[in-house]
Amino acid sequence: MTGASGVVAAGHPATAEAGAWALREGGNAVDAAVAAVLTSFAAESPLTGLGAGGYMLIHDQERSTLLDFFVSSPGREGGERSSELVPAPVAFTPDVTQVFNIGAASCGVPGMASGLERALADYGTLGFADLVGPAVNAAREGVAVSATQAYMFHILAPILTREQEGAGIYAPDGQVLGEGEVFRWEDLALALERLAAEGAAPFRSGDVAHEVADWVSERGGTLGRDDFAAYEPVAREPVRARFRAWEVVTNPPPSSGGRLIALALEYLERQPECGVVETVAAMAEAQRARAKLDEAASRLGSTTHITALDGDGGCASVTCSNGTGSGLIVPGTGVHVNNMLGEEDLNPLGFHRWPPGVRLPSMMSPTAILRDGELVAGLGSAGSNRIRSAILQTIIRLLVDELPVDRAVVAPRLHFELGVLHAEPGVDEDALAALEARGTRTQRWRDQNMFFGGVQAVTRNPQTEAIDAAGDPRRGGAVAFT
Repeated sequence: MTGASGVVAAGHPATAEAGAWALREGGNAVDAAVAAVLTSFAAESPLTGLGAGGYMLIHDQERSTLLDFFVSSPGREGGERSSELVPAPVAFTPDVTQVFNIGAASCGVPGMASGLERALADYGTLGFADLVGPAVNAAREGVAVSATQAYMFHILAPILTREQEGAGIYAPDGQVLGEGEVFRWEDLALALERLAAEGAAPFRSGDVAHEVADWVSERGGTLGRDDFAAYEPVAREPVRARFRAWEVVTNPPPSSGGRLIALALEYLERQPECGVVETVAAMAEAQRARAKLDEAASRLGSTTHITALDGDGGCASVTCSNGTGSGLIVPGTGVHVNNMLGEEDLNPLGFHRWPPGVRLPSMMSPTAILRDGELVAGLGSAGSNRIRSAILQTIIRLLVDELPVDRAVVAPRLHFELGVLHAEPGVDEDALAALEARGTRTQRWRDQNMFFGGVQAVTRNPQTEAIDAAGDPRRGGAVAFT
């Protein structure tokens, strides 16, 4: 967009606008990302929140850093788990139902408050008190429920309304909120005001952390006060992959997503073309590698992504997740605790096997694309194990096909998983037929679907400094310029 100095791409218009507001207030990309994340707690509440965790990839003119504040395993106090995981059916369509595991036994240690505070302290220019206004307003005055959020409320209703605390928020009149109705959460507004006044301390080692830990442990979980107090965000050196003239920078171990994206790009670097057949081969190569990693991600993809770009070319790409949520919303705290210990794909060796303090694995992969050290794009995606394929194909559309970012994001996608190639409408039929002739099983989808991820991307031309952005329509994406 000519004349714009900054932009934010996010999973909801209110989230994107909060980030753009922070840029207008003089903040940098990290400040904008934090303001947007805080607002997403209200605008995209089933996906993220103070009980969640995430990753932020930060790129400025000097360096790229990955800040890891994802969920870790609890149990430092050594108490015995006295409850079991609670199965919760989620009906994606009338014909497709999946059972997830929730309850106190599913709750891991959230890193959100500590991670956002660390991001501002080390890489931002403003503080929580400067950035929390739009988020507080969204939580207290309310956010109109979008079509995407209405769908999430509907399919997650067995979790969101299982306990009376959640039912009072998501179904205040006895029916789950629908599109156009207003979502409000006063406890979240109060929690955000507390964050602005006191920082992360109450949520890490103070009374809020104690209330959450006690609420979970009293119901049979292993999340304790010591788990909160011991939690620390970790700054990591990103994974880097060369692809033609560009360098792709993404999430390193213990996350598996970035390694798999890098592996697929390295495979494509050796190919003369990057068409459907080559892309599927790259996905298959990554899937074979994934089988050796003993890491995965939850199948629902209750995740959200934000990418912010400032006028100096700084970029913050942040992906956050609450799993499906545990169903435990702790009264008076504004915290819906994650269910990461109950996500089957995060626990490949069986539930309750992780030692205390271990970062759980993830497919989340906030990513930046550089050329000669300068940022040309920042992106990331929701969508659990489809994250890697969504990001990979968006990179190909941007760099190889040279599509503008809006067309690159909306372009039809593929995903190869467990021997089946899933294809959105618009994928080259001749290429699909050729793969089928070789024995590849395919599943053609009738419409674009949130199954294939939700990429939020920004681009920048280093020569002209022109910027652009796109939000993924598959997940209600939106952009806001400054």
